[in-house]
Amino acid sequence: MSNYVDEVIELVIKQNPGEPEFHQAVKEVLNSLRPVIDANEEKFRRDALLERIVNPERQIKFRVPWVDDKGQVQVNSGYRIQFNSSIGPYKGGIRLHPSVNFSIIKFLGFEQVFKNSLTGLPIGGGKGGSDFDPKGKSDREVMAFCQSFMTELCKHIGADTDVPAGDIGTGAREIGYMFGQYKRIRNLYEGVLTGKGLSYGGSLARTEATGYGLLYIVEELLKCKGDSLVGKTAVVSGAGNVAIYAIEKAQQLGAKVVTCSDSTGWVYDPDGIDVAALKEIKEVKRARLTEYKNYRPNSEYHEGRGVWTIKCDIALPCATQNELNLDDAKALVANGTKVVAEGANMPTTLEATEYLQSQGVTFLPGKASNAGGVATSALEMSQNSERLSWSFAEVDAKLKDIMVNLFHNIDNAAKKYGFEGNYVVGANIAGFEKVVDAMTAQGIV
Repeated sequence: MSNYVDEVIELVIKQNPGEPEFHQAVKEVLNSLRPVIDANEEKFRRDALLERIVNPERQIKFRVPWVDDKGQVQVNSGYRIQFNSSIGPYKGGIRLHPSVNFSIIKFLGFEQVFKNSLTGLPIGGGKGGSDFDPKGKSDREVMAFCQSFMTELCKHIGADTDVPAGDIGTGAREIGYMFGQYKRIRNLYEGVLTGKGLSYGGSLARTEATGYGLLYIVEELLKCKGDSLVGKTAVVSGAGNVAIYAIEKAQQLGAKVVTCSDSTGWVYDPDGIDVAALKEIKEVKRARLTEYKNYRPNSEYHEGRGVWTIKCDIALPCATQNELNLDDAKALVANGTKVVAEGANMPTTLEATEYLQSQGVTFLPGKASNAGGVATSALEMSQNSERLSWSFAEVDAKLKDIMVNLFHNIDNAAKKYGFEGNYVVGANIAGFEKVVDAMTAQGIV
């Protein structure tokens, strides 16, 4: 075994101090790629392949001044990481959350490179965002921020350059304000953002895509094991887009989902989560889960964390990074959980992932299992380029095909290198090989 991987990891830590999330993502990916890297070490070293793949092509930070409803000027930081464009224009969401910094955006952008590669679609990896928090802000304040944010961001993006999408804190409202400002400044009506409203170039099934895609890949995994979702009990964390539509599709496919959560607490509903109630609370009222009991008196609401203590067959973390830790993983194993599939980006800590795998739990990493969102964003780009709008059924069918093919690609890659059943290794290798082929063909750039 060569030291090349260790050298590059050390270099990343040295060059990017104080960025633990980015360090974690690089370690997880590069360590799982050792079989491929060892087999090609001489060539990769000569071309500084790993040094190039862990360094963004471009990282942008800018100030975002805006005026609140009291007339006070507020200033936030804006970010865009354009990580790798070897297989297509940069593609990745815009996250609006107080936790956003370079480390968060770089880890997300790095993961996005391989996730986008796995979809089989021609999109590179990028990510962006701001430490602005849309919660508690008026529509006018959100618009003021979004217009200021886009005034700078528009200099760096375009339909064939970089196509951002939504993410945590960036929903239809925010995308609409950003698109309007882009169009106003650039005088271009193009598919520069995805997740747009249906009246101005958005795609049907985009809202549902990440959650639905998560269940399509889990369904295919179980099918290949001679099993199905019918009769299974699942626990889900989160109560945003991904969680809501993961719950909806899981229950359509015959599973019973008994939990969901938000930043203040979690719900246990032994009769199965009422998706209509959840949508009313989160999508219409934008309220907290404390209200769920008003709709389902037999449910339980608990403050804090606790989703992973509930007995289940399948666990679907759909909230945020590093939400499932080693103690949570031990609780899942003790309760007989058979499958953990990530709906969020890197929601499972490295220690928890390794423990789950060591205990025989089938683990599907987010760069594969939550790729349905970006896959459907790429389908939105295609529709925009063609000036077409496909039906919900057409988009949903394409999404399912992408997720089924994605599962078989990561499964085959894991088998090829002697890691059958290790989908972390399989996903990283399958995504990496395509990016490396493209980078090599395009020379030292």
